[in-house]
Amino acid sequence: MIDRDDLKAAVGAGIVSEAQAASLAGLANQRHGARSDLDVGDEPFELFKGFNEIFIMVGLLILAMGWAGVVGIAYASEISNPQQSAVLYGGIGTAIIWALSEYFIRRRRMVGPAIALSILFAGNTALALTIYFAQPFMVAQQDYTSLPLPMILGTLALGVYWWRFRVPFAMAMIAVGCFIVAILFAATSQGTPTNLSDLFLLSAGGPFAWITLVLGVLVFAAAMAFDMSDPHRVTRRAANGFWLHVVAAPALVNTLALSLLDRDAHWLLLAVMLVFALVAIIIDRRSFLIAAIGYIVALAGTVFDGETTALTVLILGIILLLLGAFWERIRARLLRVMGGVLPLHRLPPSNI
Repeated sequence: MIDRDDLKAAVGAGIVSEAQAASLAGLANQRHGARSDLDVGDEPFELFKGFNEIFIMVGLLILAMGWAGVVGIAYASEISNPQQSAVLYGGIGTAIIWALSEYFIRRRRMVGPAIALSILFAGNTALALTIYFAQPFMVAQQDYTSLPLPMILGTLALGVYWWRFRVPFAMAMIAVGCFIVAILFAATSQGTPTNLSDLFLLSAGGPFAWITLVLGVLVFAAAMAFDMSDPHRVTRRAANGFWLHVVAAPALVNTLALSLLDRDAHWLLLAVMLVFALVAIIIDRRSFLIAAIGYIVALAGTVFDGETTALTVLILGIILLLLGAFWERIRARLLRVMGGVLPLHRLPPSNI
């Protein structure tokens, strides 16, 4: 390990400048401090830093409810010209949210209010753009050709918001926005899905399940890019990766699990779930495993009778508790076995 004396020697030898040495020392302290309060093998996760953030989030919720009521009354009184109202009230709402974001996110560095403001910005933008561009009579007749444009613009606006404030949760909403845009484009050419399972069943015949699967793979790749750029998980890049995994895991697991259950390929489903579990352990992300749990329970209820199902769920609970207790040891052994094929320097280090 390089200590401060080594850095001083490097400065004296002309290898690095004093500014570079100070930056290296600061980075080392940041990396140590970011994980010093975590147990070995724990995964950094933060929704809020204290009760004051919860207090502010409640205030934002009440403010949003009041603003929604005011805007709803305004839209109802000006129903003959909704586009003008969308520009006026959408613009005012965006300005208010942006100003609050400048204070609570960029200045105060609050986590919980950043998530709340991201949701409010996305909702306000999507509503205003949809009212301005969409054709309600066409939508009522299941003609959705007027919807992709406002969704594209809303997703782009959310991208600008993320670029300005670097809120990791906004990255997940951008991924969801891309999914909605792709589904709307498919719906305009292939017809609307008849039920929710059409979005995940590969045997449904439409493009929707394939869109879900492909976007799940792309979002997973983006999440891994963020994760591998910050293997020690001390910057916002790792937080971006976390929220992208939250989006990617259900898209992948739902599509594969429902499709295999539909074909009664139970053992193959178990094998796929095992692969997801191994991937989750290797990359040190538990979201994949959480997404798979529901389908293991569903499989148990489908294949076995009531008594056997209860026993299977009981065993599943025990396995999950053991994984939670010995996650790092299991991961350390997997990394040792697969060290020759895995880029260990780009993965979170094992402390065992």
